[in-house]
Amino acid sequence: MHVELVAYTPEPEATVALAARLCYSARGVTELKDNLSRSEVNSLLRHLVAVGHLSPAEHANFTFAIAGVSRALSHQLVRHRIASYSQKSQRYVDEKNFTYVTPPSIAANPEAEAVFHAQIARLQEAYRELAEMVPREDARYLLPNAAETQLVCTFNARSLYNFFRLRCCRRAQWEIRDLAYMMRDEVRRVAPVLFALAGPSCEAEGICWEGEFSCGRADDVRRREVGARQEVSDGRDHLGP
Repeated sequence: MHVELVAYTPEPEATVALAARLCYSARGVTELKDNLSRSEVNSLLRHLVAVGHLSPAEHANFTFAIAGVSRALSHQLVRHRIASYSQKSQRYVDEKNFTYVTPPSIAANPEAEAVFHAQIARLQEAYRELAEMVPREDARYLLPNAAETQLVCTFNARSLYNFFRLRCCRRAQWEIRDLAYMMRDEVRRVAPVLFALAGPSCEAEGICWEGEFSCGRADDVRRREVGARQEVSDGRDHLGP
Protein backbone atom coordinates (compact mmCIF):
# COMPACT_ATOMS: atom_id res chain seq x y z
CA MET A 1 0.00 0.00 0.00
CA HIS A 2 1.22 3.48 -0.89
CA VAL A 3 -0.37 6.75 0.22
CA GLU A 4 0.84 10.21 -0.73
CA LEU A 5 -0.63 13.61 0.02
CA VAL A 6 -0.24 15.18 -3.43
CA ALA A 7 -2.06 18.49 -2.90
CA TYR A 8 -3.75 20.48 -0.16
CA THR A 9 -5.13 23.92 0.61
CA PRO A 10 -2.20 26.30 1.16
CA GLU A 11 -1.79 27.00 4.88
CA PRO A 12 -4.73 24.77 5.80
CA GLU A 13 -4.66 25.57 9.51
CA ALA A 14 -4.61 29.34 8.92
CA THR A 15 -7.46 28.96 6.41
CA VAL A 16 -9.65 27.12 8.92
CA ALA A 17 -8.82 29.58 11.70
CA LEU A 18 -9.56 32.54 9.42
CA ALA A 19 -12.99 31.09 8.53
CA ALA A 20 -13.76 30.52 12.21
CA ARG A 21 -12.61 34.00 13.30
CA LEU A 22 -14.61 35.71 10.55
CA CYS A 23 -17.86 34.34 11.99
CA TYR A 24 -17.41 36.36 15.18
CA SER A 25 -15.47 39.43 14.07
CA ALA A 26 -16.44 42.84 12.74
CA ARG A 27 -13.08 43.04 10.94
CA GLY A 28 -12.81 42.25 7.23
CA VAL A 29 -11.05 39.21 5.75
CA THR A 30 -7.91 41.11 4.72
CA GLU A 31 -7.44 42.65 8.15
CA LEU A 32 -8.08 39.32 9.86
CA LYS A 33 -5.65 37.51 7.58
CA ASP A 34 -2.89 40.06 8.14
CA ASN A 35 -3.27 40.02 11.92
CA LEU A 36 -3.90 36.35 12.65
CA SER A 37 -0.84 35.15 14.56
CA ARG A 38 0.35 31.55 14.71
CA SER A 39 -0.52 31.35 18.41
CA GLU A 40 -4.05 32.61 17.68
CA VAL A 41 -4.41 30.05 14.87
CA ASN A 42 -3.36 27.24 17.21
CA SER A 43 -5.65 28.44 19.99
CA LEU A 44 -8.63 28.69 17.63
CA LEU A 45 -8.03 25.25 16.17
CA ARG A 46 -7.75 23.61 19.57
CA HIS A 47 -11.00 25.26 20.64
CA LEU A 48 -12.86 24.25 17.46
CA VAL A 49 -11.78 20.61 17.81
CA ALA A 50 -12.50 20.51 21.55
CA VAL A 51 -16.08 21.75 21.14
CA GLY A 52 -16.74 19.83 17.92
CA HIS A 53 -17.35 22.97 15.85
CA LEU A 54 -15.81 21.61 12.65
CA SER A 55 -17.75 23.41 9.91
CA PRO A 56 -14.83 25.86 9.34
CA ALA A 57 -12.65 22.79 8.65
CA GLU A 58 -14.60 22.24 5.43
CA HIS A 59 -12.56 25.05 3.85
CA ALA A 60 -9.35 22.97 3.91
CA ASN A 61 -9.02 20.23 1.28
CA PHE A 62 -6.54 17.37 1.03
CA THR A 63 -5.87 15.23 -2.06
CA PHE A 64 -4.32 11.76 -1.74
CA ALA A 65 -2.85 9.39 -4.31
CA ILE A 66 -3.46 5.80 -3.19
CA ALA A 67 -2.01 2.66 -4.77
CA GLY A 68 -1.60 -1.02 -3.94
CA VAL A 69 -5.03 -1.39 -2.37
CA SER A 70 -7.78 -3.85 -3.20
CA ARG A 71 -11.15 -3.33 -4.79
CA ALA A 72 -12.58 -4.56 -1.48
CA LEU A 73 -11.05 -1.48 0.14
CA SER A 74 -12.14 0.96 -2.56
CA HIS A 75 -15.76 -0.19 -2.26
CA GLN A 76 -15.60 0.77 1.43
CA LEU A 77 -13.78 4.04 0.80
CA VAL A 78 -16.34 5.45 -1.63
CA ARG A 79 -19.04 5.07 1.00
CA HIS A 80 -17.58 8.26 2.45
CA ARG A 81 -19.67 10.47 0.21
CA ILE A 82 -18.37 13.94 1.17
CA ALA A 83 -15.30 13.37 -0.97
CA SER A 84 -14.26 13.17 -4.64
CA TYR A 85 -12.78 10.06 -6.27
CA SER A 86 -10.99 9.11 -9.49
CA GLN A 87 -10.20 5.39 -9.80
CA LYS A 88 -8.39 3.20 -12.29
CA SER A 89 -10.99 1.79 -14.68
CA GLN A 90 -11.28 -1.97 -15.09
CA ARG A 91 -13.38 -1.23 -18.16
CA TYR A 92 -10.58 0.41 -20.12
CA VAL A 93 -7.38 -0.86 -18.48
CA ASP A 94 -6.19 -4.32 -19.52
CA GLU A 95 -6.15 -6.54 -16.41
CA LYS A 96 -4.66 -9.67 -18.01
CA ASN A 97 -1.85 -9.66 -15.46
CA PHE A 98 -3.68 -8.01 -12.59
CA THR A 99 -1.87 -7.79 -9.28
CA TYR A 100 -3.75 -8.47 -6.07
CA VAL A 101 -3.79 -8.00 -2.32
CA THR A 102 -3.36 -11.01 -0.03
CA PRO A 103 -5.01 -10.62 3.42
CA PRO A 104 -2.60 -11.16 6.35
CA SER A 105 -4.70 -14.03 7.75
CA ILE A 106 -4.27 -15.89 4.45
CA ALA A 107 -0.57 -15.06 4.15
CA ALA A 108 0.01 -16.42 7.67
CA ASN A 109 -1.59 -19.80 6.81
CA PRO A 110 0.43 -21.77 4.20
CA GLU A 111 -2.50 -24.01 3.31
CA ALA A 112 -4.89 -21.08 2.91
CA GLU A 113 -2.28 -19.14 0.96
CA ALA A 114 -1.82 -22.02 -1.50
CA VAL A 115 -5.58 -22.20 -2.13
CA PHE A 116 -5.81 -18.42 -2.52
CA HIS A 117 -2.95 -18.08 -5.01
CA ALA A 118 -4.16 -21.08 -7.01
CA GLN A 119 -7.63 -19.60 -7.41
CA ILE A 120 -6.23 -16.18 -8.33
CA ALA A 121 -4.09 -17.84 -11.02
CA ARG A 122 -7.20 -19.55 -12.44
CA LEU A 123 -9.06 -16.23 -12.51
CA GLN A 124 -6.15 -14.55 -14.27
CA GLU A 125 -6.11 -17.24 -16.94
CA ALA A 126 -9.90 -17.17 -17.32
CA TYR A 127 -9.82 -13.37 -17.68
CA ARG A 128 -7.15 -13.60 -20.39
CA GLU A 129 -9.20 -16.16 -22.30
CA LEU A 130 -12.45 -14.26 -21.93
CA ALA A 131 -10.88 -10.93 -22.94
CA GLU A 132 -10.07 -12.52 -26.31
CA MET A 133 -13.72 -13.34 -26.85
CA VAL A 134 -15.64 -10.41 -25.37
CA PRO A 135 -14.96 -6.72 -24.53
CA ARG A 136 -12.83 -6.08 -21.45
CA GLU A 137 -15.78 -4.35 -19.81
CA ASP A 138 -17.49 -7.76 -19.72
CA ALA A 139 -14.40 -9.85 -18.98
CA ARG A 140 -13.85 -7.74 -15.85
CA TYR A 141 -16.84 -9.45 -14.21
CA LEU A 142 -14.40 -12.24 -13.35
CA LEU A 143 -12.05 -9.95 -11.45
CA PRO A 144 -11.99 -10.51 -7.68
CA ASN A 145 -12.21 -8.10 -4.76
CA ALA A 146 -8.51 -8.84 -4.22
CA ALA A 147 -7.54 -7.13 -7.51
CA GLU A 148 -5.34 -4.13 -6.87
CA THR A 149 -6.51 -0.66 -7.81
CA GLN A 150 -5.27 2.92 -7.74
CA LEU A 151 -7.18 6.09 -7.03
CA VAL A 152 -7.01 9.77 -6.23
CA CYS A 153 -9.37 11.13 -3.61
CA THR A 154 -10.01 14.55 -2.09
CA PHE A 155 -11.52 15.13 1.35
CA ASN A 156 -12.11 18.29 3.32
CA ALA A 157 -10.78 18.30 6.88
CA ARG A 158 -14.19 17.84 8.48
CA SER A 159 -14.91 14.81 6.34
CA LEU A 160 -11.48 13.42 7.21
CA TYR A 161 -12.33 13.70 10.90
CA ASN A 162 -15.36 11.52 10.29
CA PHE A 163 -13.32 9.10 8.18
CA PHE A 164 -10.62 8.73 10.84
CA ARG A 165 -13.20 8.33 13.59
CA LEU A 166 -14.77 5.36 11.83
CA ARG A 167 -11.83 3.76 10.02
CA CYS A 168 -9.08 4.10 12.65
CA CYS A 169 -11.29 2.07 15.00
CA ARG A 170 -10.08 -1.44 15.81
CA ARG A 171 -13.39 -2.79 14.47
CA ALA A 172 -12.73 -1.37 11.01
CA GLN A 173 -11.60 -3.86 8.37
CA TRP A 174 -7.81 -4.26 8.50
CA GLU A 175 -6.95 -2.85 5.06
CA ILE A 176 -8.96 0.36 5.28
CA ARG A 177 -7.77 0.81 8.88
CA ASP A 178 -4.16 0.70 7.63
CA LEU A 179 -5.08 3.22 4.94
CA ALA A 180 -6.73 5.54 7.47
CA TYR A 181 -3.67 5.63 9.70
CA MET A 182 -1.39 6.32 6.70
CA MET A 183 -3.66 9.14 5.54
CA ARG A 184 -3.72 10.55 9.06
CA ASP A 185 0.08 10.53 9.17
CA GLU A 186 0.14 12.48 5.90
CA VAL A 187 -2.23 15.25 7.01
CA ARG A 188 -0.64 15.56 10.44
CA ARG A 189 2.59 16.39 8.62
CA VAL A 190 1.10 19.59 7.19
CA ALA A 191 -1.65 20.36 9.75
CA PRO A 192 -0.57 18.87 13.10
CA VAL A 193 -2.76 21.08 15.31
CA LEU A 194 -5.88 20.67 13.17
CA PHE A 195 -5.61 16.86 13.20
CA ALA A 196 -4.15 16.40 16.70
CA LEU A 197 -7.35 14.75 17.99
CA ALA A 198 -8.36 13.01 14.76
CA GLY A 199 -8.89 9.30 15.28
CA PRO A 200 -11.28 6.82 16.87
CA SER A 201 -13.63 8.21 19.49
CA CYS A 202 -11.96 6.15 22.22
CA GLU A 203 -8.73 8.11 21.69
CA ALA A 204 -10.26 11.55 21.24
CA GLU A 205 -13.16 11.32 23.71
CA GLY A 206 -12.68 8.20 25.80
CA ILE A 207 -16.04 7.05 24.42
CA CYS A 208 -16.91 4.04 22.27
CA TRP A 209 -20.06 3.96 20.15
CA GLU A 210 -19.78 0.27 19.19
CA GLY A 211 -21.97 -0.92 22.08
CA GLU A 212 -21.75 -4.66 22.68
CA PHE A 213 -19.11 -4.91 19.92
CA SER A 214 -16.69 -2.60 21.73
CA CYS A 215 -13.11 -3.88 22.04
CA GLY A 216 -12.87 -2.30 25.52
CA ARG A 217 -10.16 0.17 24.56
CA ALA A 218 -12.24 3.18 25.65
CA ASP A 219 -12.24 1.88 29.23
CA ASP A 220 -8.44 1.65 29.14
CA VAL A 221 -8.18 5.20 27.75
CA ARG A 222 -10.45 6.56 30.50
CA ARG A 223 -8.44 4.75 33.18
CA ARG A 224 -5.20 6.22 31.84
CA GLU A 225 -6.71 9.72 31.73
CA VAL A 226 -7.97 9.43 35.31
CA GLY A 227 -4.55 8.18 36.40
CA ALA A 228 -2.79 11.04 34.59
CA ARG A 229 -5.09 13.62 36.18
CA GLN A 230 -4.48 12.06 39.58
CA GLU A 231 -0.71 12.25 39.08
CA VAL A 232 -0.99 15.94 38.21
CA SER A 233 -3.21 16.52 41.24
CA ASP A 234 -0.78 14.66 43.52
CA GLY A 235 2.09 16.72 42.15
CA ARG A 236 0.27 19.95 42.85
CA ASP A 237 -0.47 18.75 46.39
CA HIS A 238 3.23 18.16 46.99
CA LEU A 239 4.27 21.47 45.46
CA GLY A 240 1.55 23.59 46.96
CA PRO A 241 1.53 25.35 50.36
